[in-house]
Parts: sequence; C-alpha cells; structure tokens
Amino acid sequence: MPAKRTTAATATPSITKSLSSGPKTLTANSSVSEIVHHVWQQYLTTTPERTMLLDAFMAFLVLIGGIQFVYCVLAGNYPFNAFLSGFSAAVGQFVLTASLRMQTSTDKAKGANGMGVGSDGVSHERAFADYIFGSLILHFFCINFIN
Repeated sequence: MPAKRTTAATATPSITKSLSSGPKTLTANSSVSEIVHHVWQQYLTTTPERTMLLDAFMAFLVLIGGIQFVYCVLAGNYPFNAFLSGFSAAVGQFVLTASLRMQTSTDKAKGANGMGVGSDGVSHERAFADYIFGSLILHFFCINFIN
C-alpha cells in the first residue's frame, strides 16, 4: 500500500492562504483605525532606529512646549521673558531637530547610496555638527533673553 502524501496545501490550508496572500493592503473603504494601524506598522518596519530616536525627541519637545503653554495660561506669565525664552527654546530645538531628521534620512528616489550621505548630499557628521552649532547658538540667545 503506497504511503499517502501530504503536501503543505492539504495539511494546512489556512496557513498557506495567509502566506500566499502577502501583507494586508488597504482598500478604498478601509476604516480609520485600519489606516492608522497600517501606517503605524509601516513606520515601525521601514524607519531606521536613529530616525525613530529623533522622532521621539521631537515628540518630547512638543510635550514640553505644550506643558509650558498650559502653565502660562493657568498660572500666569509674570516673568514673561522666562516663558518666551523657554517656549522659544522648545520650538527652536524642534525646528533644528526636524532639519537634522531631513538631512540624515536617506532618500531612495534621489539615489542616496547609504554611505553616510543624506538626501541632499550632506554627510551625517556634517549635519550633526551643524545641529550642535545651531543648538548652542539657540540656547545662548535663550539664556541671555531671560536676563
């Protein structure tokens, strides 16, 4: 009596269906939660770790700026120079970090070779040095503005 052959298709049809269908794609009538989940999963799988760190720092700066603004509204703004200095430091650092993120992200459409050069041809070391220099100037002016 010949042995019965079992193939992957006959043994586990549900697994092969899920494997052959590939990643889930969005349709025109996808719900908002499906779209948000899909975008979040794409972000986690395709974004480099360094860029995620910059994004986390930018989220922290938004939180700090929001806390300062709410405090100014609720408790008053007696030393107004201190509020303006702290809030502008948070906003300025956010702008500098966004610039660093744009300079260090690789752009495959422009043909960046992944050899430490960002989308606009600036090396990552040069972009970081510019970021540090800009941050020092920003904080120098913010500290001087406090009085």
